[in-house]
Amino acid sequence: MKIKITGIGSYIPEKKISNADFSNHVFLNEDGTAFGYPNDVVINKFKGITGIEKRRYAEDHYSSSDLAFFASQKAIENAKIDPETIDYIIFAHNFGDVKKGAIQSDMIPSLATRVKHKLQIKNPKCVAYDILFGCPGWIEGVLQANAFIKSGMAKRCLVIGSETLSRVVDDHDRDSMIYSDGAGASIIEASDDESGLLSYESGTYAMDEANFLYFGKSYNPELDPDTRYIKMHGRKIYEFALNTVPAAMKNCLEKSGLGIDDVKKILIHQANEKMDEAIIHRFYKLHGKPVPKDIMPMSIHELGNSSVATVPTLFDLLIRNEIKDQTISKGDILLFASVGAGMNVNAFIYRY
Repeated sequence: MKIKITGIGSYIPEKKISNADFSNHVFLNEDGTAFGYPNDVVINKFKGITGIEKRRYAEDHYSSSDLAFFASQKAIENAKIDPETIDYIIFAHNFGDVKKGAIQSDMIPSLATRVKHKLQIKNPKCVAYDILFGCPGWIEGVLQANAFIKSGMAKRCLVIGSETLSRVVDDHDRDSMIYSDGAGASIIEASDDESGLLSYESGTYAMDEANFLYFGKSYNPELDPDTRYIKMHGRKIYEFALNTVPAAMKNCLEKSGLGIDDVKKILIHQANEKMDEAIIHRFYKLHGKPVPKDIMPMSIHELGNSSVATVPTLFDLLIRNEIKDQTISKGDILLFASVGAGMNVNAFIYRY
């Protein structure tokens, strides 16, 4: 038995934030001192490394569970199913619902429960729960759905990734320009044909790597030191990703019994363009192969890094032919992969 994605949907907020919108920010070093160069230099360097030109922020009156609800509606409609037949709702996020201008996360009830309520699913046997797995959360949710379906515990699952990272960033940290908001959702069911999930790989590295992403105080010493924001050791994450993700992708591919030339597209977490390119280059180097043209669809230039939402959103855009010069066909082999807080790494091979 295999499982497949029978419905996909995403919600991309309307609010567009360009790099130019950061021109008047007061960016500071970690010790609170000012940068030695103007913001246009900071922004140009940022764009050269990350590839990000724009990002989307959630409308002020929406929360992460709202975005997830919108994406879930689209996935359910795409799958043409009755939501009452969903056995599990698995919601991957990192910070819960954070209201605009607030500093407190709200996770009671669970965001999955909130989506079930918004969908008006009455069936009590539809079990709703959240997972915290960093940016690889949606992929991990797919793997959990795979386990539930194969064990006979479920026939149909709704797996969601949604986040509003714009509400947990330190405006004085230049890394704040990376983050964005969005949601992606998928219906997962058993496959009765050759399509579906073929193999997977997942792991958590929790020694020194555990604190590469963390909650820390603002770089502005005048702000409340007890108010915390998302922080990262960018160089350490970059090095970790290059040393672990290509190997995980290789192991996953080997488990599928397929070869590197069978892979048509790689859908990787949209974290940083240069990092993603380096991961793909190293993955192909492990196979002694050059990187094929157009192997890696990208959405980061326009949408930024929305954490758990990047991969399902990318898949949705790819299926709907909304990524320039990128298409997939029935039977194509896709490799999904992600890395993020934990540090967690996962991947799966999928026949479309």
